[in-house]
Amino acid sequence: MSQTSVRRMNRIHVIGGKNHGKTTLVGELLVELRARGLRVGAIKHTHHHHELDTPGKDSHRHRESGASVVGILSPGMNAVFWSNGRYGEGDDDPRYDSFAPMFAECDIVLVEGDSQTAAPKLEVWRSELGTPLLANRITGVRCVVTNDPLDRALPQLPRSDVSAVAEFVLHTVKD
Repeated sequence: MSQTSVRRMNRIHVIGGKNHGKTTLVGELLVELRARGLRVGAIKHTHHHHELDTPGKDSHRHRESGASVVGILSPGMNAVFWSNGRYGEGDDDPRYDSFAPMFAECDIVLVEGDSQTAAPKLEVWRSELGTPLLANRITGVRCVVTNDPLDRALPQLPRSDVSAVAEFVLHTVKD
């Protein structure tokens, strides 16, 4: 199947500074959206370079020996590892397209992180941590999820209302 025939992912990125609550909100949104009968996928984006496969295991040895793609099939979980080449960040980044076939059955995909993507984003923010809003310096942030007052004209949703955040997410990915 060519990449052009694969449906693009309906994804939204949950961004924010360290300890602002991204992982917690993604987990709560997964529960809320699944309770509404949706198939929801999740991707964790990281800018850190670390080994995802286990060094010394057969799959890692296969990759180190030159395999372009390595798969692991087990009774409980499957995984595929491939090199992403030297792709940068941003809207020309084809790495999400390479994930699309695995997420084809999902109604929505929540991505934790990747503030540099052109895809829609919502920011989780807590003023007590003292970090400035990412929305002040990046584009594509559609709303801020916070219980704190903002000094910026941007839609705001209360952190305590996961149902309202889920509604916003659903309307955003449909646009």
